[in-house]
Amino acid sequence: MTILTFTLILILGAYLAGLIGSLTGLGGGVVVIPLLTLVFHVDIRYAIGAALLASIANSSGAASAYIKEGITNIRLGMFLEIATTIGAVLGALIAIYTPTNTIAILFGCVLLFSAAMTLRKKNQEALTEGSKLSAILKLNSSYPTPTGLVNYKLKNVGAGFSIMTVAGVMSGLLGIGSGALKVLAMDTAMKIPFKVSTTTSNFMIGVTAAASAVVYLQRGYMDPGIAFPVVLGVLGGAFTGAKLLTRINPSTLRIIFCIAITFVALEMIYNGYHHKF
Repeated sequence: MTILTFTLILILGAYLAGLIGSLTGLGGGVVVIPLLTLVFHVDIRYAIGAALLASIANSSGAASAYIKEGITNIRLGMFLEIATTIGAVLGALIAIYTPTNTIAILFGCVLLFSAAMTLRKKNQEALTEGSKLSAILKLNSSYPTPTGLVNYKLKNVGAGFSIMTVAGVMSGLLGIGSGALKVLAMDTAMKIPFKVSTTTSNFMIGVTAAASAVVYLQRGYMDPGIAFPVVLGVLGGAFTGAKLLTRINPSTLRIIFCIAITFVALEMIYNGYHHKF
């Protein structure tokens, strides 16, 4: 395979990753890492390095559009970033000393969890009663809908913060945005409406990935020949996804995404067990 063919396929795959990542709030790593490891047989640590850069690009592209629309809860995102950034640095340090096949198996398990979490019923209702801590920290907010502004309040801020630390560790260890865990923390624990949790997750993914990326960069796991096409493709996909979010049927997208991600997860686990990395 020529370098040009490799680059073009990589840009196309990364575009798809950015598109899926911005529509589901999961980040681009869930597509980029399997593409690099299973199709191109790239070492998983280099794949993680590229995926972290992809997550930063995906977050930057999609988040800017969502912030403009007023859906993202920036104050909440910045508060939860404290937890995810600490977790991300820890995860990246653990990953350096973890065997590649163990990372592959763990990655496959997280993908299966992501697929299950994407399919479940989302919290669409806005709470009218929140916790005292959410009021003290001024985390309660509102978001625009076609019928007007909807106010919402948060619950279980401590539980959400704890889940975010785990999400950060997973991001650093596996090079994914851990969007599934971030959305779970906001959606299930803190009872935030789905549109807000997805867009706030997108906003946070870039900061979490940046914290882990520093560790991978220091260890030499960033290859410009892989990273550049990935970032280029992901950015394009993220902008397209942000435009499509208002028009596309999310339930149809979730089903297609879950079927695809389950196949990828099983392949990653199988290869991990058979030491094919």
